Amino acid sequence: MRILYHLPLSPYARKVRLALAEKRIPFELKTERVWERREEFLALNPAGTVPVLVEENGVVVADSYAICEYLDEAYPETPLMGRTLAERAEVRRLVAWFDQRFAEEVTRKLIWERHLKRPLGLGDPDAGVIRQGYANLKPHLDMIGWLAEHRPWLAGPNLSLADFAAAAHLSALDYANDVDWSHNESAKDWYSRVKSRPAFRPLLADRVTGMEPPRHYADLDF
Repeated sequence: MRILYHLPLSPYARKVRLALAEKRIPFELKTERVWERREEFLALNPAGTVPVLVEENGVVVADSYAICEYLDEAYPETPLMGRTLAERAEVRRLVAWFDQRFAEEVTRKLIWERHLKRPLGLGDPDAGVIRQGYANLKPHLDMIGWLAEHRPWLAGPNLSLADFAAAAHLSALDYANDVDWSHNESAKDWYSRVKSRPAFRPLLADRVTGMEPPRHYADLDF
């Protein structure tokens, strides 16, 4: 069985999980406590980060974007990187937006600062950083809402990795009850459509020890 090393609230691991599930590729999840710096895991990925995919034939692919590109080439039946040159370029642009800019401006300021910093013994949360994260989230929701109003899916006519990248970050934030869905109705409607896909169900069943999600987290009609 292929193995995906992950952390439950890692949006990068969540993106890969969504891609695997959408393509109907079976896999086993293994939680990797990256802060322990296990030698066996570092041998798979010297960067010491998740996700890492280990195929049944022993092929190891690290980094969420590399994994998703690999999956689209190795299992092309359900393409997620776009179906035309223009669509592929837009998918890549939006994936980079969410995995870099959104991650820096929102995810790290909320998930890391608010929920992970203290448990890892790295100090108390910085209230100013958290406030900035909430403020930064609003224009990102507005951008998602605008795209959802003008296109069937974020990158164009087809569901793509762009939708899963955005939904992966938002689902981690939503687990922590950090998203004000009343801010942009179009963004909420788009997320509801992504959330309703069968590929999303395992994420909605996730539970993190010592951290319960809000009631609406697993509600498809939230």
